[in-house]
Formats: sequence, C-alpha cells, structure tokens
Amino acid sequence: MTHDDDPTVLRVDQFLAHPPARVWRALTEPDLLAQWLMPGDFRLEVGHRYTMHTTPRPGTGFSGVVQAEVLAFEPQRMLRLSWQDGDPANPSGSDWTITWTLEPEGRGTRLFLLHEGFDPDNELQRRAHSIMGGGWRAMTSRSLVAVLDRLAAPAH
Repeated sequence: MTHDDDPTVLRVDQFLAHPPARVWRALTEPDLLAQWLMPGDFRLEVGHRYTMHTTPRPGTGFSGVVQAEVLAFEPQRMLRLSWQDGDPANPSGSDWTITWTLEPEGRGTRLFLLHEGFDPDNELQRRAHSIMGGGWRAMTSRSLVAVLDRLAAPAH
C-alpha cells in the first residue's frame, strides 16, 4: 500500500490473493458491499445514483450518508464513482471521485484505489483525508479480504 503527500488524493495499492472476478463481485454486488464498505442500493449501471449509510463522523463534518453515482466501469477492471455527503448543508463540502482499478497479478489481483477531490484549504476535508487514509487501508486489508475469503470458502 502506498500513500503520497498529495493532500487532494488518497491512493491505496493492495494485493489480494483472489482472482479479479471475485474482487469485482465484492466491489459491485450490494450484499457484499454492505459487508465490507457500507449498505446501499448500488446497481452497476452508469448514471445510477444511490445512497449508502454508515456512522456519522462529526469531527470531519461527515453526516453518515453518502450520495453516490456510478460514473464509469469496465467489468473486472475499473469502477469509478462520485461520492458526496448526503447532507447538503454539510460544511465539509465533500465532492469526491473514487476509482477502483483491478489488475490480474499471478493468482490474485492488484487492487488500486484512487480517492480524489479533497480540498486542502478546508479543515474538515484535511481531517477526512487523514482519517480516510487509514480507513481505506483497514477496509481493503481486513474487511474486504474477509469477504473475499468467505466467498472462496467451500460450501459445507
């Protein structure tokens, strides 16, 4: 995993010991997304707008509601989403683009996350950048991996 010093972007580079088709399922199937990211009414369709819910983070101005839209995708290769805070009065002014890129690597997948659009002049977004850097690392290395491992496990 890598992070650079650009305050407008977060980057994660994570090797997953699972094939791209399985990783893609975890990124695009609503019941699987709910297990490792947030529950919502995601649908893999460009232009689809949906809502996700999680715990509010008052220290970053995050309401706990994400309004998202599918901007683009290439099956098993790339998924690009827009994310905004669900509260229009939110002082954080979050308006982000999340891009997941999958590259086959050996028997697994190299997963890249590019989270763009942080405003370094906004104190709440600087805090969000700091917190989300660790959050994305934890979610991809633990929560996402746990979902992928369960998908790979043989049925009893």
